[in-house]
Formats: sequence, C-alpha cells, structure tokens
Amino acid sequence: MTALTQEEVATHTRTVVQGLEALRNEHNSILSGISSTLSSAHHPPDSNVIAEKAGILQRSLDQIELGLSEAQIMLALASHLQTVEAEKQKLRAQVRRLCQENAWLRDELASTQQKLQASEQHVAQLEEDKKHLEFMSTIKKYDADVQDSESSMEEKKDKSDDPVVDLFPDDDADDRAAAMSPTPPSQFAQQVNAGYEIPARLRTLHNLVIQYASQGRYEVAVPLCKQALEDLEKTSGHDHPDVATMLNILALVYRDQNKYKEAANLLNDALAIREKTLGENHPAVAATLNNLAVLYGKRGKYKEAEPLCKRALEIREKVLGRDHPDVAKQLNNLALLCQNQGKYEEVERYYQRALEIYETKLGPDDPNVAKTKNNLASAYLKQGKYKEAEILYKQVLTRAHEREFGAIDGDNKPIWQVAEEREENKNKVKDSAPYGEYGGWHKAAKVDSPTVTTTLKNLGALYRRQGKYEAAETLEDCAIRSRKEPPNFPSPMGSTSSQRSQDDPRHTE
Repeated sequence: MTALTQEEVATHTRTVVQGLEALRNEHNSILSGISSTLSSAHHPPDSNVIAEKAGILQRSLDQIELGLSEAQIMLALASHLQTVEAEKQKLRAQVRRLCQENAWLRDELASTQQKLQASEQHVAQLEEDKKHLEFMSTIKKYDADVQDSESSMEEKKDKSDDPVVDLFPDDDADDRAAAMSPTPPSQFAQQVNAGYEIPARLRTLHNLVIQYASQGRYEVAVPLCKQALEDLEKTSGHDHPDVATMLNILALVYRDQNKYKEAANLLNDALAIREKTLGENHPAVAATLNNLAVLYGKRGKYKEAEPLCKRALEIREKVLGRDHPDVAKQLNNLALLCQNQGKYEEVERYYQRALEIYETKLGPDDPNVAKTKNNLASAYLKQGKYKEAEILYKQVLTRAHEREFGAIDGDNKPIWQVAEEREENKNKVKDSAPYGEYGGWHKAAKVDSPTVTTTLKNLGALYRRQGKYEAAETLEDCAIRSRKEPPNFPSPMGSTSSQRSQDDPRHTE
C-alpha cells in the first residue's frame, strides 16, 4: 500500500465519521425499539434473549462513540497541521524575500564600489597622463642611454637566477615582506625576455615599464603597457613576437598586483603567439610556459600547472641539454608542484636530479646546491623521513663552515655538532661548554646567507620534534642573531638580496 497524504487521511476520516454517525443512529433506533418491547411486556417468554441483545447493542454503540471521538481528534490534528504548514510557507516566503533584498543590496554595493574604483582610477589616470606628457619631453635622454641600459641589463642577467618566480612567500615576517614587494628589475626583465631579444623600438619603453613596475608604480606601468600594446597591434598585427613580449610584460605587472586571472589570460595569448611565430620548441615559449605554470601554482592550481612545467622542461632539455643549470631550476619548479600534490616519489627524483646537475656543472659551493638540498629535506620532512632530512641539513651547515674555517676536526666543529654536544652536556657542569663561544658562531662563520639561516631554523625545528630542546635552542638562537646582527662582509654562500625569498625549503629555486 502506498502512503496516504495528509489530505487523503482527512478525507477518509470524514467519510468514516459519516458512516459511524449513521451506524450510531441505527443502533439507537434499534435499542429504543428493544427497550420499548421490554417495557410493554411484563414477562415475555424470551425476555432474557431480548435483554442480551440490548446489552450487545449498547456495547457496540459505545465502541461507535469511541471511534467518533478518535476521528474528531484526528480531524482536529489535521486542521492544526494545516495551520502549521501555512505558517511555515509564510516564513519561507519571508526568507525568500529577505534573500532577494540582500542580493539586491549586495549588487548595489558592488555597483557603488565599482563606480568609486572607476572614479579613483580616472583621477589617477588624469594625474599620470599629466606626468607622462611632461616626461615624454625628456624621452630622448633615455634613448641616448639605451646601450648603457642594455649592457648593465646583461651583467645583471648573468648574475641573477632563472626567470622563474617563487610559487609561495616565506612564512617569516621578513621574508613575507620581501615576497609581497614588486619584482626586482633584473628578474622582471628575464621573465619577459628569456630567449627573445627586445627590438630596438621597444627597448626604451620596456626599460621604463620595468622601472615603474619594480617601484610598485603600477598606475604608470599599466597605461604605458596598454598604449604600447595597442600601437604594436595596429602597426604589426596581433600575431607578432613583439606583441607577445608586451603581453608578457603586462601579465607580470598584473601578477604583481595579484590580478591572476587577467595575467593568465595575457600569458595564454602570448604563448599562442610565440608558438605560432617562433615555433613550439623556442626558449621564449619555455619561459612563457614556466611563467604560466608559476601563476597557476600561486592560485593553487597544481594539476593545471604541472603539464605546463613539464613541457617547459622538455623544451629546455632539447634546446640547452639535459645537464644545463636552467634545466635543474625547472626541475625544482616541477618538484614543488608535485610536492603540493603529494607525489613524493617524483619529488625526490626531480630534486635529486637537479642536485646532481648543480653539483656537476656549478660545483658543490654554488648557492643552488644548498637551496636544492633544503627543498629535498623539506620533502623528506613531509613524508616523515626525519633522518634523511637531518643529513641534508647537516651537509649544508658543514659546507658553510668548511668554506670559512677549513676541514672539520676536534677543535673546528660545525654549529650542528656544537649544538648536539650541548644537548649531551646539558645536565653537566656549564663551564665545560661556555655558550658564549657557540652563540657567536653566526659572526665567525658570516652567516648572512638566507639559505644557511633557514637551514639553522629547520634543523632546530627538527631537533625540537625529536625532543633535543637544548640543541634546538642553540641553532634557533644562532639563526635569530644572524638576522638581527648582519655582518659587514660577504656571506660564504654568495647570496644576494634577490635570492632571499627563494631560500625557504618550500620554494622552487
């Protein structure tokens, strides 16, 4: 039997009430007839039978009355439920009305905010147009300095890192500020121009945009890019390498403003143009693919970023060779994307291959070796491989020590060994291991390298996880002092300010 609805139950109940009322009337009629028969005859022969029938009818009549009472209760309950349902529908209607009013208010607020933003942009645009007109009168001076700018740009290019930005900022306050700052000029230029020479007609504008963007003056850089892009499309057409270059510049400006969606659209457009005009295996295509992968990584779209990064790796391997340092840097990026997806077997393979390339081509003292070891150690930590991570951290600190003090011996110990001795002797006499000598290690070893500082912190955290609190405090104190009291001479790791945001083990470079 199928379940009855509330209306059907009420309808059937009313029908039953009508039947019971008719039956009750019939029983009353019969009972009254029997009662009159008994009262008219003094001693009828079958009086006992008649009295028994009257009793049966009375009991049946009582049952009918009970059924009628229960039916009335059911009808009253149905009426109450209908009232409750009506009230419920009324409340739902009020909720829908409130939701509509809320949505309308949100739309009004968004519209007002857009108008306010447009007004502010218009005011800023008018101010910058005025400055730009004044500036254009002195543009010839920049044209005269083009060659000098190019030569200095090439010198920076040789010293800087791969044209790849980090996917994530550091967790520390100092490094977070560096990560949120505008892209440095040399790195910005590399990300745009890798594998493709800027034409002479774009060099001055290109240098200006880089200068403004590196200073965070996006209200100037964006209009310059858009105007140049419009002029290029009019003169050379949309499918031209120069247009792709300008699209890359504008995309990186948008990226620095956290406008990732606009930047991704521009990079995809630039990628299509470069593939069409330069070929699918051109270094500029690899640079654009890598920038697009980094952008997806910043947005947490690791699965979409991975195939782009792999394709950039294939192009660089084909063009530069499998053991080129740029290939190693691409492997670092790919490893980080895989790490964020939990593909730890691939992560270890990519980092180990990158480490092998760096050590073979650049030597064990190259800063990229220490940074890659930090990256690999971070992957080990995520898998619970604490022993493997500890070995790598100790290798980085030992190498930094050897560069300054020579080979390790009983009197020439690296900071991690000093920390472990303090852990072993923490319950013994303090005079046997004065802290002053160990606490000054950061000054003697010139630890102003972010890689070494990060390694101190990471190994300290690992010691703390293992319950070695004295050793952890020794390393952490040394790391804090190296930040607060930077020495005045070069670091043993040869780091630069442009590398600072790349030394956290979670970074790609």
